[in-house]
Amino acid sequence: MIKGVIFDMDGLMIDSEKLYLRFWVEAGVSLGYDFKYEHALSIRSLAAKFAKEKFINYFNEDCYEKIRNKRIEMMDKYLESHKLEKKKGLDEILKFLKNKKIKMAVATATKEDKTRQYLSELNVLDYFDAVVSAHMVKNGKPKPDIYLEAASRLELNPKDCIALEDSPNGIRAAYEAGCIPIMIPDATMPDEDTKKLLFACEKDLTKVKKYID
Repeated sequence: MIKGVIFDMDGLMIDSEKLYLRFWVEAGVSLGYDFKYEHALSIRSLAAKFAKEKFINYFNEDCYEKIRNKRIEMMDKYLESHKLEKKKGLDEILKFLKNKKIKMAVATATKEDKTRQYLSELNVLDYFDAVVSAHMVKNGKPKPDIYLEAASRLELNPKDCIALEDSPNGIRAAYEAGCIPIMIPDATMPDEDTKKLLFACEKDLTKVKKYID
């Protein structure tokens, strides 16, 4: 019996993954790096210390913080004049779960203050019983810590929680935590390795309801 649902945020609830991908590339290129779209794809939902290792491999130097700070600057400036958009079915699934008295948490790589800001702007923050950021646990995604912490805050066993994710790194974290991983693809479809970890893959959030009923 499903007792809880744990949501990723970027690319899953908010149509922001496209912005991260765009501004990672633009930030890297503006600083003189041969930054490719594929580089940005590889670090979706990835904890900083793991992303840093990838950047060293890609660019032969520890440039993660420098590029990240530029990405934040560019994306924040963009959001000053552009509104965040909800992903399809977000309001519907949140209302459905609330009516079913299913506990809900957020498990995101984004910092807690920014997470609360974004969800408040979209008028959905109050649906959640807990908000867990990667900065609040020892290891971020793809390690399971963030999902274990979210389940703990809901006072639930991870095996009784559906984990909703759009990225391979997030799916691996949810799977390793013992949650029930359901992917709602955003920028890419699941590769063969990710498919092996999935309980299900659906095209939008509204399709998740059938796993609760």
